[in-house]
Amino acid sequence: MNGSHGLQRFAGPPGSLLEQRSAQMRQLEQCEMCGTPVAARHGHVVDTKRRSLMCACRACFLLFTRGAARRSRYRAVPERYLWDPPRPVTRNEWERLDIPVSSAFVLRADTGITAFHPSPAGATERPLNPGFWTEFAAAHPLVAVAESDVEAILFRCRADEVDCFLVPIDVCYRLVGTVRLYWSGMDGGDQVRDHIDALFAEIRAKAGAFAGGAR
Repeated sequence: MNGSHGLQRFAGPPGSLLEQRSAQMRQLEQCEMCGTPVAARHGHVVDTKRRSLMCACRACFLLFTRGAARRSRYRAVPERYLWDPPRPVTRNEWERLDIPVSSAFVLRADTGITAFHPSPAGATERPLNPGFWTEFAAAHPLVAVAESDVEAILFRCRADEVDCFLVPIDVCYRLVGTVRLYWSGMDGGDQVRDHIDALFAEIRAKAGAFAGGAR
C-alpha cells in the first residue's frame, strides 16, 4: 500500500493513528486477511462494518468481488475510473455543495450519503443538503452508478472548471493521506499542491468516458 491508506476510518482518525498505520504498512506489505505477502501495488477490500480499508492478496480480493460479496461485510474495491465530459459540474453547483476547500468526495453507504474533504487532521465529514444532492444526481447520472462503500464521487474545483470523477474509494484514502503527509503552513504549501496535481493527473489519465446509465 506504500503507506497511502493510513486513514482507517472514513471520518478520519487522529494524526498519530494515521502515522502509525502508514509505518506499519511500510514495514509489513502483506494481505490483512490471510497474511500472504503482497506486492507494493495490490488490491483492497472494504470492511463495511468497521468502515476501514484492508490490503488484500489477489485470492482474497477475488473472494469479495461484487457478485460474490452481496451479503458479506467485506467488499472488494473496483478498479474503474469514470468521468462524464458532456455533463460538466458547474461552479454554481459546486458552490451549492458548500465545500470549504477545493476537493471533496461523496460516498454512499447503508447509513446514507456523506461528503468528506481532506484536511491536515484527516478526512472531515461534511453534511450535504439532501434536496440539492437529489437535484444534482438527476443532472449528473454518473453519481448513481457509484457502488456503495467501495466507489466515491470525487470533486476538485479549479479556477476555470470543476473536475468530477467516479473513483475507487482507495483513491480518496490516497488524497487524504497526501494532504495529511505533505501539508505545511497555513495554506498547505507548494509540495502538497504538487502532489495533489499529480494525483488528479493520474486519475484523469485513467478515467474512461461514462456511457449513459451503463454500469
